[in-house]
Amino acid sequence: MPETETSAEGGQLQGALAAADPATLLLALVQLTGERHWLDAAKPFIRGPMNYQEFMPEQLRAQVRDRLCQVLAERARRGQNPQRRTDDALLREMMAVAAGEPVPDDYIAMMREDLAADSLQARSLKWRKPPQPAALGDAEVVVIGAGMSGLYAGIQLREAGIPFVMIEKNAAVGGTWYENIYPGCGVDTPNHFYSYAFEPNHDWSHFFAKRDELWNYFEAVADKYDLRKHIRFATEVVDAGYDEANAIWHITAQSADGNQHRLTARVLVSAVGVLNRPKLPDIPGLNSFAGPAFHTAQWDRSFDWRGKRVAMIGTGASGHQVGPSIAPDVARLTIFQRSPHWVVPNPNYHEGVSAGKKWALANIPFYLRWYRFQLFWAFADGLHAALQVDPDWPHPRRSLNALNEKHRLFMEKHMRGELSDRPELLAKVVPDYPAYGKRILIDNHWFRMLKRQNVDLVTDPIESIVPEGVRTKDGHLWQADALVFATGFKVSKMLHPMKIVGRDGCELHEVWGADDAKAYLGLTVPGFPNFFILTGPNTGLAHGGNQIFMTECGVRHMMLALREMLEGGHRSIECRPEVYERYNRDVDALHARMVWTHKGMTNWYRNPQGRVFAITPWRLVEYWKMTAAFHAGDYDMR
Repeated sequence: MPETETSAEGGQLQGALAAADPATLLLALVQLTGERHWLDAAKPFIRGPMNYQEFMPEQLRAQVRDRLCQVLAERARRGQNPQRRTDDALLREMMAVAAGEPVPDDYIAMMREDLAADSLQARSLKWRKPPQPAALGDAEVVVIGAGMSGLYAGIQLREAGIPFVMIEKNAAVGGTWYENIYPGCGVDTPNHFYSYAFEPNHDWSHFFAKRDELWNYFEAVADKYDLRKHIRFATEVVDAGYDEANAIWHITAQSADGNQHRLTARVLVSAVGVLNRPKLPDIPGLNSFAGPAFHTAQWDRSFDWRGKRVAMIGTGASGHQVGPSIAPDVARLTIFQRSPHWVVPNPNYHEGVSAGKKWALANIPFYLRWYRFQLFWAFADGLHAALQVDPDWPHPRRSLNALNEKHRLFMEKHMRGELSDRPELLAKVVPDYPAYGKRILIDNHWFRMLKRQNVDLVTDPIESIVPEGVRTKDGHLWQADALVFATGFKVSKMLHPMKIVGRDGCELHEVWGADDAKAYLGLTVPGFPNFFILTGPNTGLAHGGNQIFMTECGVRHMMLALREMLEGGHRSIECRPEVYERYNRDVDALHARMVWTHKGMTNWYRNPQGRVFAITPWRLVEYWKMTAAFHAGDYDMR
């Protein structure tokens, strides 16, 4: 959706500007005019990523609004939309002011692309010598999954003129945002960042939207880009095998009625994600409970929790959303915590987006792009330095380095403020491991919920589940009418339960070994030609960021690989084994110096052997650079 000019009169425009973020308005103004003195004026009042607002004085805010009003009115009168090219020095200054701290030069190219490439066409594959229609027709792709990644892959294939079919096990698009319907379900990445770069939504009702709004966004994208005609709904891929003689994949899919269908494709793309196969805890007596019992990802729509005693096992992301949502209405909520999580406050988490902010996002040139960069820095790469182990740091048990300690103290201060009158609860919720060792959670009034008279936080280990409730190892029986499992997903069983057989009859899970998925750039595996994995191994995000960004990077690299294959007249493309091995050695070496391999640390990012397989060690800008470049020498093409 392109940004548009406004023809509003000065007074009306001033009113709209007053509701927008002053720091972001200033960045848009500098982008439009090149007037760098505004940066010097604002620099002292904008803080780093642990803060969520700037402190510009009202006089400076008014000056920015007045000047921007003049600039926009002049552009409207001239009917022109000139594009200024900002030089690297100015762009570097602007990013530093946007972030509230210095930003490395390697972000310049990424930011320049984002400022210039606001439409789908600007972000789509450019053929160097367009293939013949027959060659394109012979390149049919099967995409497994119509969630966030599958939809984006479909859009890019459609733009490139490559035929494709999408297989979706659900009855609708949206993946995790279709499947998860539990109370309070929503995103913990700001919505204006958690959306396709080419398809912003200026009308999000909240900064952190809930499930229905997110699902509707992906539904609208599927409609806008006419993807439904390519999708076979309620159909699940069972297996796929590579036919080397003919360089095609043979795919078996099964529809909801049990009928099996055979498909062939030159290229196979897995877009199934990793957060879609619920994981139940290994607890004795799990099936003996007498009442309703279900995982948050399989929430029973008919379940009425009002007036009931509910036991919830798990205090991760979904638990933090379910608990505060149902606590006011249940007779009793008993929460079983295995280990606590670090929780960060965010004043925007429950806030709605004002009409003025929506107007600014839709109408002020460059406002959205700079706002996204500010979110990118505060919720992703600006935090990356806090994850690195400093071998000389004197307090390695509690933190990794000075910045990690600062973040820990920031979150600990919030927890102490919330629970200052409940020391027994405070002792249970403050983690003993460094910040970011597990997924950081945003405070959803979790601590206020814990203080309710009808809520218990239990940290004694669970011994068994019995028909009446949950028994802990201290012998106490916690009676319950219903059980909720907020226990995550079978992440280590990547691509499970599909069977993917490559060259020479090698099955993918046997190649990987138990719970140890690997791929070059998270995308390709030697021995599996013309096969791409979106949101694959080591592409998840743990310290922050936007999984859509990672998908956009992965799909871009996949499209570059397909261009190389088709323009070169090749039938297959496959990652070289030595490239694959080198890349994964680098991944392991980086993780060895990061928080997720901290001694005594357990999290779902690691397999039973301790290897981090799920999440990336790279900064987002590094993954952007790696996937933006296609090196033909990294691949065998036949």
